[in-house]
Amino acid sequence: METHIKEQDNRVVDVKNLFISFRTFKGYTKVLNGVNLHVRRKEKIAIVGETGCGKTTTVYAIAQILAKQARVDGGEIFFKGRDSLRMNEKELKQLRASGISVIFQDPIASLNPVFTIGDQMAEVIRYSGIEGARDPRVQRERTVAALRETSLPDPERLMENYPFQLSGGMRQRICIAMSLATPRDLVIADEPTTNLDVTIQDQVLKILRQRVEEKQSALILITHSLGVAREVADRIYVMYAGNMVETAGAEELFRECLHPYSRGLMSCIPKLSGGGIASGIPGHLPSYYAPPPGCRFEPRCPHAMPRCKQAMPPMYEAAPGHCVACYLYERGTSA
Repeated sequence: METHIKEQDNRVVDVKNLFISFRTFKGYTKVLNGVNLHVRRKEKIAIVGETGCGKTTTVYAIAQILAKQARVDGGEIFFKGRDSLRMNEKELKQLRASGISVIFQDPIASLNPVFTIGDQMAEVIRYSGIEGARDPRVQRERTVAALRETSLPDPERLMENYPFQLSGGMRQRICIAMSLATPRDLVIADEPTTNLDVTIQDQVLKILRQRVEEKQSALILITHSLGVAREVADRIYVMYAGNMVETAGAEELFRECLHPYSRGLMSCIPKLSGGGIASGIPGHLPSYYAPPPGCRFEPRCPHAMPRCKQAMPPMYEAAPGHCVACYLYERGTSA
């Protein structure tokens, strides 16, 4: 009991049974379907799944930056023990200024084209609440230090540049520097290497991992690549159509993934030994307007049973720390 309480206290983020839908011209789409996840202090997790499965919606809900069309239908989101869904506007501003930072997919859309890099970083520092945040000298010192820590050359000169004058890799490293220029409890990286070439992707991921560890921040990485997740994360969540279907330590998941969807993703990873082109997972994501009442993966699952159509399976603990939402593992303990 005491160990469980300590683990709860050690969580930066704790999402419980979260349901979110979006208003469209056709009606409401039921996107998140009872999502549960947690992130401990200094822990790095990854959320993996194909495009459209709800990964970004989940982290935007944590950061409280969902679009106006979104509606929270149920659940709780605790940040350092406080339910962020019940925070007032002042508390939410503080949450975004010093508690959580977000690195978005497209750095050119994240950076303001009419302000210099130095001005934009100074603005982040000014409203962070740290000591001396209003002092221009402190802002400049922290900006230069943050740019230098992300391996950007000649940071004093870069401060005078506008975003369009820099390459995609440099812009993404500036976004990382901006996110970690001041202390943060949690950094969210939403597919930060999507628009970069392979060699630059590797550099950006190494810098992100290194800077998060140095600053002792927790990290949530959104990615559709299991390889990227394994390289960066301590623990991985596999997400499908608004549900977390499996979670385990990174090495454990790669040693033995359990959910049929996780196995399908794993089979799509190219192998050095060859073996031809992977066939992928047959079928497609279900409609969020009228999703299946049971397991949302059931229409695509090679192991589907009649009961899979009736009710969504709970998370079973198949092994210590390794949980899977599948009736095939019902003999395990319900997590």
